[in-house]
Amino acid sequence: MLGILNQINDALWGYLLIAALIGCGLWFTWRSRFVQFRMAGEMLRLLGDSSSRPGSGERHISSFQAFAVSLASRVGTGNLAGVATAIAVGGPGAVFWMWVMALVGAATAFVESTLGQLFKQRHRDSFIGGPAYYIQRGLHCRWMAVLFAILITLSFGLANNSVQTNTICGAMQGAFGWNPAVTGGILVVMTLIIVFGGIQRIAKVSSVLVPVMAVGYFVLAVVIIVMNIQQIPHVLGVIVKSAFGLEQAVGGTLGAAIMNGVKRGLFSNEAGEGSAPNAAATAHVSHPVKQGLIQALGVFTDTLVVCSCTAFIILISGLYTSPELNGIMLTQSALVSEVGSWGAIFVAIAIFLFAYSSIIGNYYYGEANVRFMTSSRRAITLYRLLSGGLMVMFGALTTLEVVWSMIDLCMALLTACNLVAIALLGKYAFRLLDDYRRQKKQGIKDPIFHRRQLPEIEQDIDCWE
Repeated sequence: MLGILNQINDALWGYLLIAALIGCGLWFTWRSRFVQFRMAGEMLRLLGDSSSRPGSGERHISSFQAFAVSLASRVGTGNLAGVATAIAVGGPGAVFWMWVMALVGAATAFVESTLGQLFKQRHRDSFIGGPAYYIQRGLHCRWMAVLFAILITLSFGLANNSVQTNTICGAMQGAFGWNPAVTGGILVVMTLIIVFGGIQRIAKVSSVLVPVMAVGYFVLAVVIIVMNIQQIPHVLGVIVKSAFGLEQAVGGTLGAAIMNGVKRGLFSNEAGEGSAPNAAATAHVSHPVKQGLIQALGVFTDTLVVCSCTAFIILISGLYTSPELNGIMLTQSALVSEVGSWGAIFVAIAIFLFAYSSIIGNYYYGEANVRFMTSSRRAITLYRLLSGGLMVMFGALTTLEVVWSMIDLCMALLTACNLVAIALLGKYAFRLLDDYRRQKKQGIKDPIFHRRQLPEIEQDIDCWE
């Protein structure tokens, strides 16, 4: 089975899909006039923007909470285990291609999350939306919307959660000797308690866990880098040489560096995959562009900050050349070599926070799309038991190779579907960006959008009166 999955993944992850990801990112960057660079200051300002918070008595999700939910999904095993796997398989050059995916992918994240806000719908005490919603409302293509909803439910709600659990269990076993079955059982109970509380509970937990885990890991990485500051020029040289070096091209590993860098970069920052728009759509903001900008910032935070921390720790240690080390074990071993035996314990705790927050974030992506397909409470309950129960335990008991092969397959199909949609609908995101910039130039601190500003699709927009 594993061999068949790998063959399918190799076919899907040929250079066609990689070219599509980079091509869309470059086009969106050019068409938006380099939005991810020119409006970086606005992204930071919007995180603390009071106008993005619900008013008194309202229970909508704030802009920051939506950002935290999406970052909870982004910042997970991809940042610790995924980076290590990319380096182990594709060499240090894979890190360079992860950076490339972040720089161009931020524009893609802006477009898809802005569209998620534009076509969102009301749902009890919050909003709901995502690619399935903008495919149906914007493209009027029900079958494609349902296909995406099925793919993201399989990818994030089921397969992705197995990856997160597998990594947690591996880290706990390496640090404390815990039995994976016991760790899996504990995770099942914890996850079900959170997911049965709905998006409000998920948002509150994520808004606490995400800042704590990201800042703590970043501080440790900075300490290690400062301790080994003399090695940084060498590390950067190794990354660039491996990304473009002649010996890599001749040896056939240049393609592996590109492919693994793009795959693991996409798994980590999710730009273009169609996952973050599900969280972006829940936010209560005055203009769709606001959440698009904040989600673009999430890509930078994930890859350029957290993933780079892991990469530098591994490359400084030099252990990436050890064939017996891969995934979270490589990250743990690298930390142990730098800070001593407590490094393995730190990674175990960090991966627990990173991956557990991803489990609950991933769960919500699936729920939003199950609700798109059906309003049946039984279906939602069944999904909660499958995502938070069965697949969490499956991840604890299966192997690293199987869960990564599963997620690569689902991710490829999901990304291809979403790229088609945002390529066709991106024009609306650019018009919204022009409107946002125009209002800012007029001195309007808090730009406001009304659906009548897009008369040709006004009837397809549920909110924004």
